[in-house]
Amino acid sequence: MEFPIRPALARAVPTLPTGPDWHFEIKLDGHRMILRRTEDGVICYSRTGRTVTSHWMDLAVPALALPPGTTLDGEAVIWNGGTVDFGAVQARAASTLDRARALAARLPATYAAFDVLAHPDHGGDALAARPYTERRTVLVDVLAAIGPPLQPVLATADRDTALQWYETLQPQGVEGIVAKPGGSPYPFGGRTVWRKVRHADTTDARVVGTVGPRRRPRRLALLPDTESRPRLSAPLDTALAARLGALLADAPATGEHRATSGETYTGLATGLVVEVLAGTGRHGTLNVVRAR
Repeated sequence: MEFPIRPALARAVPTLPTGPDWHFEIKLDGHRMILRRTEDGVICYSRTGRTVTSHWMDLAVPALALPPGTTLDGEAVIWNGGTVDFGAVQARAASTLDRARALAARLPATYAAFDVLAHPDHGGDALAARPYTERRTVLVDVLAAIGPPLQPVLATADRDTALQWYETLQPQGVEGIVAKPGGSPYPFGGRTVWRKVRHADTTDARVVGTVGPRRRPRRLALLPDTESRPRLSAPLDTALAARLGALLADAPATGEHRATSGETYTGLATGLVVEVLAGTGRHGTLNVVRAR
């Protein structure tokens, strides 16, 4: 297994799939994170492959209890007053290291794991090729010996239970349900195997550039999942611009480019993905909600 891996993604669908082989997990509102236990320590990767361990030491240190050779996939989430606080997750991710430590002391994180890709007692890296149901059993057993803040997400094979979770747990920060075929291996980098139903009506777009100062962009150049040419977003509000600017500060520039509208932007080589409001697609304004 080569690192950083390309994490599996889920395709948005309007309703949960039916059939005997589907299994369902709650989708928490956090930051995707691959957690790897090496011989020397723990490395945490973001969805885009950046090493983010230093910002999440409250997860990395407990993960030292995992045996070397273990790789988990999940979400870094922060609970605040009984609900998941995505703003706190964003603030931690965009902060300096000193501030990240202070934020961790005030609001510690939880790692909501939903897959195990490697484990030395279960075939090593070959575990990722085994069916989801087998990996889920391994995940639950492994984390039972570790305990919080590393925990498996809620999961069920019963569609009615999943629908009940979807309808009742949104106030606690459950943003949707992910459905996975029970017999499927881990789909590295794929978006065709897993399905997701979400309360928030958003879609993903990759950031390919900015308009305005890098640390306080006025607009973003975006490449939505379903399109082949970049377009500019609607103007960003001040707080969102600051959070995005912190995430884009070190991205290499690739020169001046033109969007579909003919307007110019500064290209950036970055893997940053943002959510935009659904319905603001090919012929509408791209309204950025937040970074993923």
